[in-house]
Amino acid sequence: MKFKHLLAACLCLSLFVPALADDLDAIKKKGLLVVGVKDSTPPFGVRDVKTNTIAGYDVDFALAIAKHMGVKVVVKAVESAERIPALQRHDVDMVIATMTKNAEREKQVDFSEGYFVTGQKFVVRKGKVNNIEDLTKATIGTATGSTSEKQLRRELPNANVVLFEDYAPAMAALSKGELDAVSTDEPILAGLLNKMPNKQNFEIPDVSISIEIYGVAVRKGETRLVKEVNDTLIGMEQSGEAAKIFNRWFGENTATPLLRTFKIKAH
Repeated sequence: MKFKHLLAACLCLSLFVPALADDLDAIKKKGLLVVGVKDSTPPFGVRDVKTNTIAGYDVDFALAIAKHMGVKVVVKAVESAERIPALQRHDVDMVIATMTKNAEREKQVDFSEGYFVTGQKFVVRKGKVNNIEDLTKATIGTATGSTSEKQLRRELPNANVVLFEDYAPAMAALSKGELDAVSTDEPILAGLLNKMPNKQNFEIPDVSISIEIYGVAVRKGETRLVKEVNDTLIGMEQSGEAAKIFNRWFGENTATPLLRTFKIKAH
């Protein structure tokens, strides 16, 4: 009899306990989505020093997701190594910053479906590299905390990997002859190469060590927010908006022309 009374009391109490709000509810309540992006990784995210604004492929996806959610958006610059910490500190609501989906990161954050697919390559002096064997003992620069760093250490264990806060200073070191190569994903390299003052002396050879799938990252367990993002991404693919954004930054008349060999889809 006492057990029945206790059970009834617990059931009554549970009716008055409010459901915990998740990130999707919180974003919609405040009417604002804060997104971590790169600000020195063209054409995914680059800062205009005159206007102090950030634009790029990733920023366009942040704008589209916010529009779908019916909220305003603020983009905040994050370095490669700070992407997950920024999420965990609640500095940002999500990260759209050339962030590769992998098993190690999925232990710490949740990812959307892939919105960009590429491969990790190298910028080198012209004529210096014809195959991966030419890089086995090279001095190669990349960004600390990136998947590019991990791939280099795994695929080229005898190479001298030099770490930089981001890719721009690595490219400066390459230009000065302090490195043999800079390595990250091909479109990032293409954007950085285009900005080099002596770009005619460098190239991206057809040498790749991985396939990279970028996803939108949110805090672990935010399944409703992931679904909201996925619904937006797949809708953008179906409407043609995703392809338009790709062509805006990677079309044949841009500084970083690439073929779009992927589609955003549910897995």
